Amino acid sequence: MSLVPTPDGRMVTVREGGDPAGLPVLAFAGTPGSSVFYGPHVRDAAERGIRLVAYARPGYEGSSRNEGRAVADCAADVVAVCDALGIERCCVWGGSGGGPHALAAAALLPGRVAAAASIASVAPFDADGLDWFDGMGADNVDDFEVARAGGAAHRANLEQRREQLLATTPDDVTHVWESLLGPADRAVATGALAAALLEHVRAGIEGGVDGWVDDEQAFVAAWAFDLASIRVPILLWHGDQDRFVPPSHGAWLAERIPGVEARFTAEDGHLTLTERIPEVHAWLLQRARLNGDA
Repeated sequence: MSLVPTPDGRMVTVREGGDPAGLPVLAFAGTPGSSVFYGPHVRDAAERGIRLVAYARPGYEGSSRNEGRAVADCAADVVAVCDALGIERCCVWGGSGGGPHALAAAALLPGRVAAAASIASVAPFDADGLDWFDGMGADNVDDFEVARAGGAAHRANLEQRREQLLATTPDDVTHVWESLLGPADRAVATGALAAALLEHVRAGIEGGVDGWVDDEQAFVAAWAFDLASIRVPILLWHGDQDRFVPPSHGAWLAERIPGVEARFTAEDGHLTLTERIPEVHAWLLQRARLNGDA
């Protein structure tokens, strides 16, 4: 783990794994999240020849806060991280709350990003023709309703959620996320995966909820970039059983991203897509090779 300075004077927490000489792939964490990797992802990266990089978004895991940030603001942090690590071109993927940020990097940094994958991403809150809450579990509906109101109530709600997550054990995950787990996710939200998810989330919120507050505020505000401007290859993946982020969000995005390859899998939920990352890595490598970047 290291700290990377940004041009505006902030610091960003960064981790690397996989093959140091491999194709750079930058992973965007979900919400709340951190730069902590899931072990099987690192092992897969090493086996495939991928240099896996992650950074904690502002307000998480020691990264300086950037209050009022929009989703699009991640592009400047991607440039800072890549410059610090000597990366000229990379691929990116983002899961859940990381999905919009991966799409922003693809839209705003076509000279830097060779290909991108958006996994179980939320759609813009003001998405025309989309019932944003339809099919979403009650816990996330409640969180985003409070986020829309903003202010002290939003922070107080996430402080309560933080205390709950810090006290949760792997055996408790299915109870804590009960409203969010469809059958596929309930089957995997135990044991090693549950422990890894909690480790990842806790690393991001141990120091407070600033990053979480700012993520949710960014999701219910304008993303500040145009999906139609994306010109790099995009893989979009969504599980039909997803209750964290309903598949209708993925369908809305897929209709508006030029040339997207969209995969909707009946057997997947939200958490099960964690196990799809090797397939995502393979897809990114293939696109990078076609582009001459690997």
